[in-house]
Amino acid sequence: MSSTLAGAFGVAALFVAVLALVFAIQALRARTVTSDKSAPVPLPEPEPQSEPEPKPGTVKSELRKLGKELAVTRGELKETLQHLAVVRYDAFGETGGKLSWSMAILDNNGDGVVLTSINSRADARTYAKEIKSFASESKLSPEEQEAIDTLQKEAGPTVD
Repeated sequence: MSSTLAGAFGVAALFVAVLALVFAIQALRARTVTSDKSAPVPLPEPEPQSEPEPKPGTVKSELRKLGKELAVTRGELKETLQHLAVVRYDAFGETGGKLSWSMAILDNNGDGVVLTSINSRADARTYAKEIKSFASESKLSPEEQEAIDTLQKEAGPTVD
């Protein structure tokens, strides 16, 4: 691809991004005008600023509001169940294949749940155990512990 064509695509992408920002600001203005009766979204405490607050309704003030909302959303995201590991196994030896499984679903703090389904030819039994900081008060099977260990290794030292 030539550099001229790449530059044209870059300019077009920038134009689309600016257009999307304009539409987002208009939608935000319309939403704030029509939803005065709804409860306000809690925002983080404002930090001391060296520059004055921009005039309401300007692009700069809207971007600042969006930045504050993004910070709140990022904080909430850390507490969502977003990490998943599955371990499949044959619970009864060589009789039915790897139909049983244990699945750990955790947030960034290692809190969440481990689900286990033990399947035989006649029935299936499902269990759920609460996980706090990558550990459980209930006794875990080796497969459940393996699923949790997998997520803990992936999280590494970056877990908050």
